Amino acid sequence: MKIHSDDFRVAEGKSVHLGKWPTRIKPVYKSKDDYQKMLGDHVQRLDGLQQRLYASNKYAVLLIFQAMDAAGKDGAIRHVMSGINPQGCQVFSFKHPSLEELAHDFLWRTTRDLPGRGKIGIFNRSYYEEVLIARVHPEILEAENLPLPGKHAKKDIWDRRFRAINDLERHLSDNGTCIIKFFLHMSKEEQRKRFIARIEDSDKNWKFSAQDLEERKYWKSYMHAYQACLSATSSKEAPWYIVPADDKQNARLIVSQVILDRLAELDLRYPSTNAKQRRELQVIRARLIKETDQGN
Repeated sequence: MKIHSDDFRVAEGKSVHLGKWPTRIKPVYKSKDDYQKMLGDHVQRLDGLQQRLYASNKYAVLLIFQAMDAAGKDGAIRHVMSGINPQGCQVFSFKHPSLEELAHDFLWRTTRDLPGRGKIGIFNRSYYEEVLIARVHPEILEAENLPLPGKHAKKDIWDRRFRAINDLERHLSDNGTCIIKFFLHMSKEEQRKRFIARIEDSDKNWKFSAQDLEERKYWKSYMHAYQACLSATSSKEAPWYIVPADDKQNARLIVSQVILDRLAELDLRYPSTNAKQRRELQVIRARLIKETDQGN
């Protein structure tokens, strides 16, 4: 089964209803061996594209992963980016904001970690937490101590933040950053199964906390927040991709294919050399060969 990236892309201006987006689709792989082969091929191709990205030093790439707990963000990042040169790639995870971060605007802490040209930056959670978890838990917004003038200020804050995010992403895109955003769409039942698996496997107990179970109570609120976010912030410059995540292997193949397709659009090339540079290189080559001939 061929993976078509546009099947998972949220069109700009489209109103998203997550109940209509599947959390599981027919596997794109035929067997475990086929999955490993496909993923290996994707990783190898990504490595080649990353090398050209680094060499050309023209574009930056920002990958954003958002999802409910246990949806497979860490695994997707680890498996899909396994062949990338660490010198050209960085992963940042954003937890609860510190006191210093709370003292700044909501985009400040993530802006510091944006990738430079030639680099791939990966955000495991991101500034989108400020229109997701902060929307589900108003006490987080209260801790930011924002000036909210006007009767309807709290209601309007999400529209203002969506606007700020869209403006930021448009600015980044205009300046050479390719932004690819993934929402790993997992069912509540699949999350339940994965939580049980984490509890039953002693090596994975550290991944589970009582807070994870507490957050499960807010599932509907999170889905509402995600729907509003995906609808308002998927754009031509920075599209969202809703990836069915109940099958982890399938999700990784979809994610890697989307990245491959988006990087291919950049037409990445190694820097070319002009006639003068080629002549200089030939002179240097001749000197190096002469050293070998003379036994130096």
